[in-house]
Amino acid sequence: MADMHPTPPPFLPEGSKDETLPANLESRRYQMFPVLSEAEINRLRRFGTVRRFGNGVRVLEAGHTTFGMIVTLAGRIAISRYDGLGNSYPITEHGRGEFTAEVSQLSGRPTLVNGDAVGEVEALVISPANLRALVIAEADLGERIVRALILRRVGLIEANSGGPVLVAPDGHQRLHQLRSFLTSNGYPHVVLDPQVDEQARTLCEYYQPGPEDWPLAVCPDGSVKKNPSNAELGRCLGLLPELEEAKVWDVIVVGAGPAGLATSVYAGSEGLSVLALDQRAYGGQAAASARIENYLGFPTGISGGALAGRAYVQAQKFGVEVAIPAPAARLICDTYPLQVQLADGKRVQGRTVVLSCGARYRRPALDNIAQFEGRGIYYWASRIEASLCRSEEVILVGGGNSAGQAAVFLAGHATKVHMVIRGDGLKSTMSSYLIERIRATPNIELHTHTEIMRLDGDDEGLKGVRLRNNRTGDEEDCNVCRVFLFIGADPNTDWLGDCGVEVDPQGFIRTGHDVTQAQCRANFEAGVYPKDQPVRAALETSVPGVFAIGDVRAGSTKRVAAGVGEGAQVVSQIHAFLASLPLAV
Repeated sequence: MADMHPTPPPFLPEGSKDETLPANLESRRYQMFPVLSEAEINRLRRFGTVRRFGNGVRVLEAGHTTFGMIVTLAGRIAISRYDGLGNSYPITEHGRGEFTAEVSQLSGRPTLVNGDAVGEVEALVISPANLRALVIAEADLGERIVRALILRRVGLIEANSGGPVLVAPDGHQRLHQLRSFLTSNGYPHVVLDPQVDEQARTLCEYYQPGPEDWPLAVCPDGSVKKNPSNAELGRCLGLLPELEEAKVWDVIVVGAGPAGLATSVYAGSEGLSVLALDQRAYGGQAAASARIENYLGFPTGISGGALAGRAYVQAQKFGVEVAIPAPAARLICDTYPLQVQLADGKRVQGRTVVLSCGARYRRPALDNIAQFEGRGIYYWASRIEASLCRSEEVILVGGGNSAGQAAVFLAGHATKVHMVIRGDGLKSTMSSYLIERIRATPNIELHTHTEIMRLDGDDEGLKGVRLRNNRTGDEEDCNVCRVFLFIGADPNTDWLGDCGVEVDPQGFIRTGHDVTQAQCRANFEAGVYPKDQPVRAALETSVPGVFAIGDVRAGSTKRVAAGVGEGAQVVSQIHAFLASLPLAV
């Protein structure tokens, strides 16, 4: 439950220090902070309004201000990071021709920095909507601006600065879960341990958190929340906007993995109003891939997180409203427009709905597995999890491509990766290039015909694992504290029952010809022989106006590129469906 406080407690000291960019970004400073020419400034004037700010006026306030972009025309604007605890860290000053903003401003989210007028300031203020129009209309200039916005966000992440401050004892289970949520959404944050940090200790003395109150989360606006849910944290950061129930969207995309992001980008770029919902983070399971090496156009490979991050920025550029975390709980098809009911009971309306809701991670049938999730049991391998594995041996369960990518990634951090599979090898489940890489990595050991039989641990986390070789019957106890599970996923379709979206026996959604075939069989068995079966678009489900793409679709190719292709393909089918509607709808 949130415990709100409008400003940081007055006894928290305010500090100030000079900071430089992280070393890996210092060489790109000119791209992060470009200076626009007089001609370029003149090209931007039609997108904004000139405003004046007196010396010392706070032009931007972290956690509050939602300007799109501010271009300095006269005077200077001092930009500083602000962490909600009163600490201010100078970043830069914007003089004539320089501009404020980072990727949050494309969609009008609250700024992560403070900006103060130095001297009398004249500036061109551009709204979020006009900023998006600018980067589309002025292609070359827009490219430079968007690159700067992305690099500024990267700079905040690399410097562990800006965004919320999470306060909890080191290793707390909920701390890991919130950090994973923020990291997956490309959001900078700071972590403080009250046992070693004076400010964190002072904050805890003020709020007196009980065992169920960890972590404390200090939002950029200074408000404090006790053990917030992902949704509460998302609201305080602007990741989860207030959605208008009366608004009717052209397209509601449920699931912001590669397929859903592709639909969002293509539909948004073609002028359709798009709302994209995801229950945890953009990118889906693909975002957990350390390196995708067979995606067209990236000969040296690209991480799933980088690919998803770029697509997310593209979606914002084209005006897509992305709401995270916003789990869909029910699809309502007996009225039109169609409705998606969220987990919090709110409903949103759409002329069409695209189901790209992917799948849920499978969990082994181990009695106490929930006890150790986030404290030794993990379903993805990001930088956060990798940092926990230094100087440790880990177990990774699974034999698919995602498991292979994770194994190679973790091998660069852990002393040894024990790869556990129930089959007799990887050839039938994994791409050959990954198999060769695993063979060439000396600290990866493959255990075939093996599975986990038991997890051991206590309230502090996982302490050990018992393995069984199903061929020999031998069992072995391993003193391993980290287990990564990549054993596949089940289609996330349980919430569609009320709508009657047709699924196959495994729960995957039937579309197009498969729907027609299923109807033919049902009619034949019932003794009905209609002359004409209804014709559906290739990606349309049994419910008109509802489409399915990506991993959740029956018969789909479970690859990132295939999902992106279906995400693009469905947009033409959406246009055809919308064109068939009566004008009054």
